[in-house]
Amino acid sequence: MALQDVCKWQAPDTWGLSPHLPQASGWAVPPGCDPQTFLRTHGPRLAHGTTTLAFRFRHGVIAAADTRASCGSYVQCPASRKILPVHRHLLGTTSGTSADCATWYRVLRRELRLRALREGRLPSVAGSARLLSALMSCYRGLDLCVATALCGWDRSGPALFYVDSDGTRLQGNIFSVGSGSPYAYGVLDRGYRYDMSPQEAYALARRAVTHATHRDAYSGGSVDLFHVRESGWEYVSRSDACVLYWELQKLPEPEKEEEEEEVRQDQAEPATLHRDSRLAAETEML
Repeated sequence: MALQDVCKWQAPDTWGLSPHLPQASGWAVPPGCDPQTFLRTHGPRLAHGTTTLAFRFRHGVIAAADTRASCGSYVQCPASRKILPVHRHLLGTTSGTSADCATWYRVLRRELRLRALREGRLPSVAGSARLLSALMSCYRGLDLCVATALCGWDRSGPALFYVDSDGTRLQGNIFSVGSGSPYAYGVLDRGYRYDMSPQEAYALARRAVTHATHRDAYSGGSVDLFHVRESGWEYVSRSDACVLYWELQKLPEPEKEEEEEEVRQDQAEPATLHRDSRLAAETEML
């Protein structure tokens, strides 16, 4: 008996014209057409946006990100996870196409596991970034969209690397990736210090992502916060971005405090000068 008769299955008519879009698992490319050219010409134009950041300081590496997964003006998921663990001492932020990021992180985990089995130890953060860069550079020009900040702690201490799908690999102390990164950089550049305490680092990361979600339409949801220590990475918190923003509005602004202090100093200086000039005049009379 034929399989079609048993399962009541019929092959889909992929050759005929239809006014309806095919199902997600039944997308067919016309014969004789290059898939990438076809998708580039007829595929949807979807904008992606996010806010992820990471910075290195004395007590490790901080990674923070929003949780809104967007597809153009459509919010696909308000509580997605954009910081993915690789192993106990290494994790990375994800920015770009969610499917591409998840796929390449699975590939990276597999390759690092194989190297650990061969060599008896895990590669360093620099070696992991070099491996990911080499793997993705082979697919340059194939419309991959991956940008990540690898945050880890190895034998040399805390380390932070930026890697993207073009094969770019950069080492630094501060990285922010995504459509909300200009707003996050503005907060980070003002408040970053290498000798911060963990609590100061947590507050800075939350403030940077929160202000970015307020200004960037593609970022929002909550703020995820991770801390990579010598003992491994730690999931610190997930906080609602709107609640954090209104709490930050209630706090006194550092600029206003500095201006008030300058005004007080300016008001005190004339009195001091007047007193000094009077003492000088009395001294001359004597």
